[in-house]
Amino acid sequence: MAAKVVKDDTVVVLTGRDRGKEGKVTRVMPTLNRVVVEGLNRRIRHVKARQPGEAAGRVEFDAPIAVSNVAVVCSHCQRGVRVGFKFLDDGVKVRVCRKCGEIVEKKKVSRDG
Repeated sequence: MAAKVVKDDTVVVLTGRDRGKEGKVTRVMPTLNRVVVEGLNRRIRHVKARQPGEAAGRVEFDAPIAVSNVAVVCSHCQRGVRVGFKFLDDGVKVRVCRKCGEIVEKKKVSRDG
């Protein structure tokens, strides 16, 4: 199945503590239905020093967000929208905005497979 949210997309968070904030997708985890968004859903992990001379402390990282809680930002509408798929006349599959119908991004996939 084709992905509606892919790496380097700009997305807006729909629910939770970071609701309304926008960020760039840095990692997609399709088997877990989660995405990591740059600068959002920040978490802190306290780590021990594992070897002599290694520093212990707090490590801050971006935690995954459920893909259902983000929406792709359409460059034409300038808002979070649902994404659909369409084949162009030359057989290229593209993602389209469900609000305005504009192409979100071209993918290099032919209709033949």
